[in-house]
Amino acid sequence: MVFPAEKKLLSGWGRYYRQWSYVFRPEGWNALQSVIKDERVPDLIARGLGRSYGDTALNEGGAVVDICRLNRFINWDEEKGILTCEAGVTLKEILDIFLPRGWLPYVCPGTKFITLGGAIANDIHGKNHHCEGTFGKYVVALELITPTGEILTCSRYENSEIFKATIGGIGLTGLIRTATIQLKKVPSAYLHIDIYQCKNFDDLLQTAQEFDKKYPYTVAWVDCLAQKENMGRGIVMGGTFANPNDLPSRLKKHPYLQKHKQEIKVPIDAPSWALTPRTVGIFNSWYYDWNKSRYELQPIEKFFFPLDRILEWNRIYGKRGFIQYQIVFPKDEIKGFKVLLESLSSSQVASFLAVLKRTGPYREGYLSFPLEGYSLALDIPNYPGTAKLVEDLDFITRRYGGRVYLAKDSLMKPDMFKESYPEWKYFAELKEKLDPDHRFSSSMARRLEIVPQRRRSPIC
Repeated sequence: MVFPAEKKLLSGWGRYYRQWSYVFRPEGWNALQSVIKDERVPDLIARGLGRSYGDTALNEGGAVVDICRLNRFINWDEEKGILTCEAGVTLKEILDIFLPRGWLPYVCPGTKFITLGGAIANDIHGKNHHCEGTFGKYVVALELITPTGEILTCSRYENSEIFKATIGGIGLTGLIRTATIQLKKVPSAYLHIDIYQCKNFDDLLQTAQEFDKKYPYTVAWVDCLAQKENMGRGIVMGGTFANPNDLPSRLKKHPYLQKHKQEIKVPIDAPSWALTPRTVGIFNSWYYDWNKSRYELQPIEKFFFPLDRILEWNRIYGKRGFIQYQIVFPKDEIKGFKVLLESLSSSQVASFLAVLKRTGPYREGYLSFPLEGYSLALDIPNYPGTAKLVEDLDFITRRYGGRVYLAKDSLMKPDMFKESYPEWKYFAELKEKLDPDHRFSSSMARRLEIVPQRRRSPIC
C-alpha cells in the first residue's frame, strides 16, 4: 500500500469476530479523499472508538478508516445550543466542554465513548426514546463524503433522501465529515431517580409502563436467571433532571459539578470459569437485594454511563468474547418477551447485563432500529452452543414481529434482516445510485446481503 496504513486484527466491542483489515488513520481530509479514490482499495468503512458490538465497523480484507483524529470543533451557537463539529469528536468531549455550560446531547446511550459519526451512523437511542426519539432527530445537517470523493451537504431540506439513508445507515452511504446537532439545555448535572424493585416480569412491565408516563428517562434491569414465580424480576428506574435548589448546599452554586470517581481498568481477560450461571446468579441476587425501592439523587455519569468507570469491561467475558443481543418487540407483542425470557431462563445463560427500555414511535432513517414497544439488550457469553441459542432467540423475535439492532448484531441471517427492516429496499436502491461500485462496504453489509460479495481481490 502506498498510503500509510497498518494491517491490524480488529474486533467489535463484543470481540466475537476478529478480522484482518488495513487501517488508515488520516489526520486531514485530503488524505482521506485520496484513500477513497484509490482503486487499489477494494472497499472501505469508517470506524470510531470501536463500540459497535459486532461487525458493523469491520471490513475483512478491505480498508478501515479510523476517524478519531478528525475531531475539531467548528462552531457553537450558545443562544440556540447548536454545535457543529467533525465526525471524530466523541460524546465525552462534547460533555466535557458543554455540560459545564448547561448543555447536553438530547440522546445519550449507555456509554460516552462513542464518536459523533458513530452516533449518527447507528442512530443511537437512550433512556428517553419514548418521549424524545433517537439521536438522528437532533441532527440539523451533515456533510457527507461520497464514494467519488464529492462532499454533499445533507439535511431534511437538501439531499433529504441521502440524509435519511445516512442516519442509521451503518456507514454505507459514505463518510460523515461534519455534523451540526441540536443540544439540550439542562438545569444541572444531576437527576432525581425513582428506584423500584419488582418481583417478576408482570410486575416489572406494569411498573415500567407507569414510569414511562411519569419520567422522561426510564430503564429496567432484568434478572434473566430467575425462574418460576420470580422469572423476569428486576429493577425499574425513572429519572428527571434536578433543579439547583434541589441539590445539596455544596452543589447549589455549582450545579454542573460532578465528583470525579477513580476509573477501574480490567487488566486481563477473565478465565472461562469466572463467568458461569452460578457466579452470575450470585451477582444478580446481590444486585437485586441491594436495589431496594427508594429515591436518590444521581449524577449524569452514574445514571447514563454506569459501566464507563470500568475501562475495557468487555474483558470480563474472556478471550472468547460475547454477543450483545438487542431486540425490540412492537407494543402489541410484549408477550414475546415472556417467551424469550423463558428460553433464556431454561438455558441458564450467564448474562448479568440485561436492560429493558421503552421505545417510542420515533425513527429517523431507513435502517433505524426502534419500533414503538420495548427493547431488551442482553450480553451472551461466547460458549459452545451460543450461536444455536441466538438462532432460537431470532426465531422468537421474528415470530413476534421484532427486530435486532444492527449496532449490536453478530449473527443475524439475511432473510431475517430483510423481513424485519422492510425499508432496506429503499436504502439499497439509493445506495446503488450513490455507490454503484460499492466502495463503502463492511463485513456486516456483505453478511446481510445489503451489498454483494466483493468482486475484487481483498487487500489481505
